[in-house]
Amino acid sequence: MERAQHYLDANGKTLGRLATEAAVLLRGKNKIGFTYNQDLGDFVTINNCEKIRVTGKKATQKMYYRHSTYPGGLTEIRYDQMMIDHPERILELAIRNMLPDNRLRSNWMERLSVKVGPKIEKEAKSEEKKEETK
Repeated sequence: MERAQHYLDANGKTLGRLATEAAVLLRGKNKIGFTYNQDLGDFVTINNCEKIRVTGKKATQKMYYRHSTYPGGLTEIRYDQMMIDHPERILELAIRNMLPDNRLRSNWMERLSVKVGPKIEKEAKSEEKKEETK
């Protein structure tokens, strides 16, 4: 089976809409032979994740939680602070939560790559080769 490579740009896009698009590509729901019990998805690379936007008051009110499994170990962080510290984690969590919780989810998440910054590796390498040949 051939897996295609998809490059998405998050510049100015809404968080949920971009996460939905990536989840569909990772699962392979856009392909003709899609079945729920097979992994037919493609590779997805998302760049400029720090430029993603949210609507309404989500920037100040949306919270992310994690727990250390110890009593009183609940840690919460707001969206705007998470955007400063780990902008790629916001998109990864949104996409992960849109995928079904089954044995295939870890395989799908391995094929997801979220980058901070404007250049994609493939484009950057091709630009370096062009500069070297000059």
